[in-house]
Amino acid sequence: LCGAPGARAAEGPQAGASAPDALLTGLAAAAASQPTSTVQDDARLMIYNRPIITFRETLLGLSPAERASRAEFQIDQVADKGGPFEVTVSPFESAMIVMVDGAPTFPFVSHDLGPGQTAADVAAALQKALNEGRQARSLTYMLRALAYTLAAGAVLAAILWGLKRLGRRLRNRLQALAEVHGEKIALGGEPSLGRERLSRILSAALKVTMWVLALVATAEWVGFSMSQFPYTRRWGEQMHQSAIELAKLIFGAIAHSLPGLAVAFAIFLLARAVLGMLAPLFSQVERGELHLPWVDQDTVRATRRLVHIAIWLFALAMAYPYLPGAQTEAFKGMSVLLGLMVSLGASSMLGQAFSGLIVTYNHTMRVGEYVRVGDVEGTVTEVGTFTTRVRTGMGEELTIPNTLVVGSVTRNYSRSISGSGYIVDTVLTIGYDVPWRQVQAMMLEAARRTQGVSEAPPPKVFQTALSDFYAEYRLIAHALASRPRPRAEVLNLLHANLQDVFNENGVQIMSPHYRGDPERAKIVPREEWDPPLVGKG
Repeated sequence: LCGAPGARAAEGPQAGASAPDALLTGLAAAAASQPTSTVQDDARLMIYNRPIITFRETLLGLSPAERASRAEFQIDQVADKGGPFEVTVSPFESAMIVMVDGAPTFPFVSHDLGPGQTAADVAAALQKALNEGRQARSLTYMLRALAYTLAAGAVLAAILWGLKRLGRRLRNRLQALAEVHGEKIALGGEPSLGRERLSRILSAALKVTMWVLALVATAEWVGFSMSQFPYTRRWGEQMHQSAIELAKLIFGAIAHSLPGLAVAFAIFLLARAVLGMLAPLFSQVERGELHLPWVDQDTVRATRRLVHIAIWLFALAMAYPYLPGAQTEAFKGMSVLLGLMVSLGASSMLGQAFSGLIVTYNHTMRVGEYVRVGDVEGTVTEVGTFTTRVRTGMGEELTIPNTLVVGSVTRNYSRSISGSGYIVDTVLTIGYDVPWRQVQAMMLEAARRTQGVSEAPPPKVFQTALSDFYAEYRLIAHALASRPRPRAEVLNLLHANLQDVFNENGVQIMSPHYRGDPERAKIVPREEWDPPLVGKG
């Protein structure tokens, strides 16, 4: 063991026979003078891709790397001879000698052993490596390993095909469930997912699950195949051991978090029960069967939403400490991120939300009412938390921020009548030479002819101003709730009828202006104050 590998191989039988004695003599000298450590890199002895021992000491003048090289050469020499490969360890003073079939291979000292490693572990590792080397030299064994690998590959292909079919069937089933239960999942009392979104979420979750199962099956096949061949068996065992450790870690974490999850689940279940008890109360208020001082039919939806959000936020705050990983740095970082996001967007978002509450609880407008907000005029289709939707007479749907609704003058044309409907009004300016009674009669006749204008309450005409050259008349009528039309369409019909009635009676719809004194005063004689109306039905 002290000579060069090439010289050792060239020695004759007699020199080879004295190798054990020379080795023991060298070890005796080493025992007499304790081995001294030098700053040398450790060298690991690898036999057939398996670690046997790591040399850390300089022994008999040989560095760890030289000891590993000579030990590998000596073991190869023994393995080439064949035999039962019986590995034993013989103690000698402060060192140990590893013997294979009675032939010494390499010595080691206690400093070479790793933490928890014993001489028996070294012998067992070498025994396993030599057995695998024998298997690697066997053609029959290698063909059998190849057959097992191919069979395992066929099983893997069958598993992947089965996962594909199972995934297709489960996807169809989940889509059917999403169609049935998509609208039932609610947050804050309102549907939060919908069928299409729930279907996409379930399909994505199923796809990820199928991919994970396919990757696990493929990894198991790779590990099994590598474990069939001696040289790669160690890698296969490591893959299998890593998978076992990962599974232990995951399932251990799940088992450790089960008590906390149970408490959190109980808190959420209690919150759901409280909301279930409040649901009939809100439903009765919404149907008008119950009257409460703090909520009515107009505000019950917003109140229900606020109560749902408040209860769920309270439940989340109570359950947060029991959630897995709540005390980890990742959760704390996520909390800081969420807090920063809320801080940056809170001013606008909360302003819109509070404006929505003001619009709702002040009864500024209701769904179905005809209103004018700033320059926007139309029928209210939705009063939301952040925006209000209005459909104009031209069929356009406009979205108005609630802050704009609160900060603008809102005209509600539907509040002066009971039930649904809205007010229709228009203004005419007519010269003083036309009797005011005739103007009022003509305007009322035009309103009577207009489809969609209600007879009760009857239309009214008011003289709202007496200007220098003309009088101003305002016609106010109510649209029928039984025959709803866009306000623009009703106004169009009313203006058309006004022109027809005035034309039938020979009255010009115009506002005279002063350019000079007329030949006679622009007054109406008493006998013409109340002329008969032409075309009155």
